[in-house]
Amino acid sequence: MRPFSASACLPHDSGHATLVGRVWRHGPHAGPSIVTVRDGEVFDITATVPTAADLFDLPDAARLAREADGESLGGVEALLAASAGRDAGTGAPTLLAPCDLQAIKACGVTFAVSLIERVIEEQAGGDPARAKEAREAIAALVGTDLSRIRPGSDAAMRLKAELQRRGAWSQYMEVGIGPDAEVFSKAQPMSAVGFGADIGLLPSSVWNNPEPEIVLAVDSAGTPVGATLGNDVNLRDIEGRSALLLGKCKDNNGSCAIGPFVRLFDGNFTLDTVRATSVSLRVEGEDDGFVLEGVSHMQQISRDPAELVAQTCGAHHQYPDGFMLFLGTMFSPIEDRDTSGGGFTHHLGDVVTISAPPLGALVNTVRLATQIAPWTFGARALYRNLAERGLSAGR
Repeated sequence: MRPFSASACLPHDSGHATLVGRVWRHGPHAGPSIVTVRDGEVFDITATVPTAADLFDLPDAARLAREADGESLGGVEALLAASAGRDAGTGAPTLLAPCDLQAIKACGVTFAVSLIERVIEEQAGGDPARAKEAREAIAALVGTDLSRIRPGSDAAMRLKAELQRRGAWSQYMEVGIGPDAEVFSKAQPMSAVGFGADIGLLPSSVWNNPEPEIVLAVDSAGTPVGATLGNDVNLRDIEGRSALLLGKCKDNNGSCAIGPFVRLFDGNFTLDTVRATSVSLRVEGEDDGFVLEGVSHMQQISRDPAELVAQTCGAHHQYPDGFMLFLGTMFSPIEDRDTSGGGFTHHLGDVVTISAPPLGALVNTVRLATQIAPWTFGARALYRNLAERGLSAGR
């Protein structure tokens, strides 16, 4: 297991990054607080902007994050180290997911590689032992490179007709190359976990994996205002049995990790930076020394991030508290871990690191959803806590 490095969890150009997030404070200020990072120091700016949803809706959010009065909570590397240890006994603040009241949405099958893997899950019926055979059969029928097909185009519709003729069409093909993107509710507001927290698997799942993704922070007007990293924890066997089990597969205790900070868009970081970013994944096994690595290149996404935002929010659907949008991943691990032909699945204790140069790194440990800390602090608890501290949301 590699030693923990707090500095490696920050953007490569952190001195030029406008970083905001949320921490849990103990003592007289107990509760979630909005923080920003300036020159390596963390400042609590909750007195100015009490929720992340409020902050993201401000027209000058990046300027406020840089200039608002705040209480120093110490160095950012110390915060990351405390969060990675999750040692509540120290009384030090620890990172939460950098969102609060926002809906948490996710896009699926936005890369050609993940499209093929979703079809394989369906063909294998959720049985990892059948995945290799299904992969070979699908590749023989449709190939493995669909990246040149623009979703919804005439060429995509011709391919659809041909695949239907061959009996190879799939509901995953429909959202992969059809006109409509797959956008689903990943988790409830306030339920995502942050940097250093445990992430949860259902005890019944025997075939699962991390999904490293970039997550856009979008304000209530539908405008992307920043980005961060996320783990869209996936239970492949459950989704493979039926796509109607997506909710059971995707939304469980600790199944959504976001962080460590949202980097706000400014002159140094824009949506074009996101479009050019590569997201890396590293899984380190606690019990077997297994190491899995992979990279997801945003330049290979089949639908532009702006299109995914537009398909999520508009005249057809509004989000008055804003939303967080997972953009999808091209990474579906197939390396054998336990048995030949069995592919990859998590072991309890796996340390998952998702990183990207402009965003830093999100680090979490795999546990069972039934054994990690339950989710108890929701929207009502947030408003009660803010009121007790003399703060008011919705400014």
